[in-house]
Amino acid sequence: MKNKQDNNQNNNQIPIKNVDEFIKKIDEMKKKEKFDLSSDEDLSIAIMNLVSIEEHFFFTGAKLNKPEYYDMLKDVREMRKELLQKIVKEPEGEIWCISKHLLAASMRLMEVGTKQLSIEKKDEAQDFFDKAYQLYSLFWGLNLKLLNVGDIKKIDDDAINKHDKEKKGFLGKLGELVRKAIDCCIE
Repeated sequence: MKNKQDNNQNNNQIPIKNVDEFIKKIDEMKKKEKFDLSSDEDLSIAIMNLVSIEEHFFFTGAKLNKPEYYDMLKDVREMRKELLQKIVKEPEGEIWCISKHLLAASMRLMEVGTKQLSIEKKDEAQDFFDKAYQLYSLFWGLNLKLLNVGDIKKIDDDAINKHDKEKKGFLGKLGELVRKAIDCCIE
């Protein structure tokens, strides 16, 4: 009986197994909630940069022993928190912090990938870029409520459920869905 109730609750969340159904759900969300993923995507990049600015103010203050940098860090942090609330709505548990760290880690991996690219290490750069995008996709999967964390189970080496024929793994599948959602939102 409990499993049936759990399944009914899970049906309220968007399943990841069908890309066409996913895009249809995104279109419905856009109509109902004036949903603009491309604008939110720009905002998420701005938030990444604000987290990076926070880090730079911290390290500058610490390295130069100048606590006045911490005052600027505080101001930037308040701005980042305000803007993150526009995307991370009604967070449960640790989703707020997880979201912040997913964006921060994604940004850092992009920067490391870019540095690898500049020294002609293209394969290593691609690996960092792939990981950055996986984390970025996970951020969107959590915050668009596209996944029910309780349903994520590893069935086969890279399958996310028994219906998964492509076996790209959870993050690979989620990245594909987010890419399609962003593509369908670009005007």
